Amino acid sequence: MIMRRVAIVGVGMTEFGEHWELGYRELVAQAGVRAIEDAKLQGVKIDALYGGTMAAGKLIGQEHITALIADYMGLNPIPATRVEAACASGGVALRTGYMAVASGMHDVVVVGGAEKMTDVPTGEAAIALGGAGDQEWELFMGATFPALYALAARRHMYEYGTTREMLASVAVKNHANGAKNPYAHFRKEISLQAVLDSKMIADPLTIFDCSPISDGAAAVILMPLEKAKEHTDMPIEILASTQASDTLALHSRKSLTELMATKVAVRRALEATKMTPKDIDVCEVHDCFTIAEIMAIEDLGFFEKGKGGQATLDGETALNSKISINTSGGLKACGHPVGATGVKQAVEITWQLRGEAQNGRQVKGAEIGMTHNVGGSGATCVIHVMKRAD
Repeated sequence: MIMRRVAIVGVGMTEFGEHWELGYRELVAQAGVRAIEDAKLQGVKIDALYGGTMAAGKLIGQEHITALIADYMGLNPIPATRVEAACASGGVALRTGYMAVASGMHDVVVVGGAEKMTDVPTGEAAIALGGAGDQEWELFMGATFPALYALAARRHMYEYGTTREMLASVAVKNHANGAKNPYAHFRKEISLQAVLDSKMIADPLTIFDCSPISDGAAAVILMPLEKAKEHTDMPIEILASTQASDTLALHSRKSLTELMATKVAVRRALEATKMTPKDIDVCEVHDCFTIAEIMAIEDLGFFEKGKGGQATLDGETALNSKISINTSGGLKACGHPVGATGVKQAVEITWQLRGEAQNGRQVKGAEIGMTHNVGGSGATCVIHVMKRAD
């Protein structure tokens, strides 16, 4: 089957943070309208909507969420489909929209991701998020996600000599980037010592090693590359979209220090594009915890296994260094409204490849970008590789 080339022609997002004044539908509408305006779609027929959201039922009491979105945004009667893959919901929604356009099923697709997480107490949000793991064998037994990633961190420290300072350096770097991002939940730099001295959540992870509970939404517009140039002078082509799975429960995996789904998905993406990790200029990785970023940059092939912590501490993942990681601030500083994260990553990479990243966080000469979105503790991973279209 011959697949069409697919491009992003418009992007938009809300600020991530605590939006007491806005509901779910207002956040989605804000991001969607910005993407549509960016794509200059006024008067153009939209064929389909794919929306990533993880836990709207538990967090805001609303299921059937994409029907609500289509109705509220005046998009009826187009098909509107909800996509759920825990924290990878946005990334898998993007992949679903990509496949719809590449296959020829649809020409103009809106992909959105959103979550409204701050309307419930933190404990209720934690229970909702815990369902991304094995509810029977992990959550029910008291293993929250900080606890699961703390196990991974402790094992990584044992096997490779990773230190708390190395973990903390991830947070320091991502807050430095987030401080430059007008959409970020946290826009303040922090020191290494502040991370080390902050409240312990699950040893060795402190509160500054953990991504926040956030509200927010993001959206992108997809269409065939040959039509994209009618709407933008700089379409961003999606060169590869890959996805892989692993066991839901952490205890069933061969290793606590790597994510097999990441390794499989990135291998397929690089094979499809005939690239190597050295070809990637900028990457948004899934840093729900600082140890998650360290494992990600190793599993993606940017650094040898066990060397990611030292590389981060040495500044090799900072802006305009060996590989620019999480220029948005990542989940750690930009925020993590779980259904929106995978789409937000694509928005950030689009801005980077267009040369439009604001406030001094632009990667110089960025031509190839990647997104890495993970569901749960690694049971789902979706990778996208993008470039400025020729």
